[in-house]
Amino acid sequence: MSMPLLRPALLGLAVSATLAGCAGLPDQRLAREALQSGDAQTAEWHFRQLAEMGYSDAQIGLADIYAANGQSQDLVEAERIYRQALDGSPRAQARLGKLLARKPGSTLAERQEAAELLESAAQAREPSALLPLTELYLFYPQDFPAMNLAQRIQDWRQQGLPQAELAQILLYRTDGTYDQHLGEIERICQARLASNDACYAELATVYQKQSREDDREALLEQLLTGYRAGNVSPNQVESVAQVLSDPELGQPQPQLAQDLLEAIAPNYPAAWVSLARLLYDYPGQGDIDTLLGYLDKGRAAALPRAELLLGRLYYEGKLLPQQPKKAEEHLRKAAPSEPSANYYLGQIYLRGYLGEVYAQQALDHLLSAARAGQLSADFVLAQMFSQGRGVKPNPVNAYVFSQLALPRNTPPTFELAHEVEASLTPAQLAEGQRLLREERDARGIVLQQQAALQVSQP
Repeated sequence: MSMPLLRPALLGLAVSATLAGCAGLPDQRLAREALQSGDAQTAEWHFRQLAEMGYSDAQIGLADIYAANGQSQDLVEAERIYRQALDGSPRAQARLGKLLARKPGSTLAERQEAAELLESAAQAREPSALLPLTELYLFYPQDFPAMNLAQRIQDWRQQGLPQAELAQILLYRTDGTYDQHLGEIERICQARLASNDACYAELATVYQKQSREDDREALLEQLLTGYRAGNVSPNQVESVAQVLSDPELGQPQPQLAQDLLEAIAPNYPAAWVSLARLLYDYPGQGDIDTLLGYLDKGRAAALPRAELLLGRLYYEGKLLPQQPKKAEEHLRKAAPSEPSANYYLGQIYLRGYLGEVYAQQALDHLLSAARAGQLSADFVLAQMFSQGRGVKPNPVNAYVFSQLALPRNTPPTFELAHEVEASLTPAQLAEGQRLLREERDARGIVLQQQAALQVSQP
């Protein structure tokens, strides 16, 4: 969620003016109920009052809100608050370890501290520790060369550690063997459905891949029953809807996805944006006015994804008239937390959509997008440096970005990478390979996260 955080200096005003529902004593139960309904402001008020009294669970809840906001200054504040709650708290260890493990541009020392924190929390049987620890070992193998992750997960499963089975699913998804283990994944998630609602999306994936309509229907009924009873979080309902609408997982079911999203949207604003995206991908599900209505509700909740999609609509000029200036306005609002927004901004500046080419701005935004995992941005950067589009030709840089773009797996990407590599002298190739290794190390987790299992932690 992307609700703006309340700063201490504004707290008094917020209590009296905007948080009328917070009147009375702070209460962690009310804070968690507010979070589940998408009301981060009310949740923050309760957590902050209790955190200032020294309650570690409230400190963790407050830090979670900062961490979810995703901005660099908020991640710094989240880290500070997690460290306040560390004393004797496996949950705080797990949260801080996860933050350090997923921190953009993390250092080796931070990743090693993350491993120590997560290992300690996992041994204390803290359920939120094992998946980020698995990600850390998967995405930074150079930092832990002695780690045999497959064997380690087997050990965790034999010890009965919480989420060890989900760590196994994460390994299957990341190493490309997910489809070879659908039966095992189903057994794991059927057994854990009552205790981990992330398993709904995994089971939906299995049923989509195997075209099991009856099982899917029963699962969706169970999902909505659990949601209405408060046992399934709305973000997991949204995750199932995304599975149902994904054409790469089987025959898409956009109507079923729309039904799920409409069920949660009134109390979970992020679903409005997902509904808009569903109509963007499947125009038969609604007209442009309906789509824009969904986006208006998402923007009213200050969701950057809503600004991203609206900016994209004005950028593309398909469903709305192309208006580059409006596209830029909305994309700039989304850019701090949405890498795709930087990609489209880079294209606007590179293509001269605002009347002239702004090469440096294009380069800055495209590089930001590429380092956040946007492979299309790597491809455009490779074109810029190989063809001298707005920049001085640089075959070594072109080599680096063309190699980084290869996972796009498209003929133009392969052709460009081959042409660039063939044009290099031996000295240029050696320099390009060195820079490529450095860039990959710097990006770390981002390059591989796209294949990872997306599991929400409690």
